[in-house]
Amino acid sequence: MKTAKTVFAVIVSTLLANVAMAQDAAHAAAAGGITDKGLIALAAGLAIGLAAFGGALGQSKAAASALEGIARNPAAQGKIFVPMIIGLALIESLVIYALVVAFALNGKV
Repeated sequence: MKTAKTVFAVIVSTLLANVAMAQDAAHAAAAGGITDKGLIALAAGLAIGLAAFGGALGQSKAAASALEGIARNPAAQGKIFVPMIIGLALIESLVIYALVVAFALNGKV
């Protein structure tokens, strides 16, 4: 967990560096610096990356819990399996929605 906080702090400080310097877009583009389009592209990449990471964690937790429940009570497989599949589909739909948002952000670049 400490590593995740460190990575988040590095990302936030990197994104805030452009705001702190207060460069205008033309000067930043001429100097090869970060522009608004670059930040939008970074946001699109982060959106899909974080969504995929969160979706993978959610799906693994759901599958592990369902398998543990089936292992404890094999007779309950029918009552556990279908809701698990529906839950996994809903988790995956959120990741696909993040992909759509990333494509929408990428269209602005």
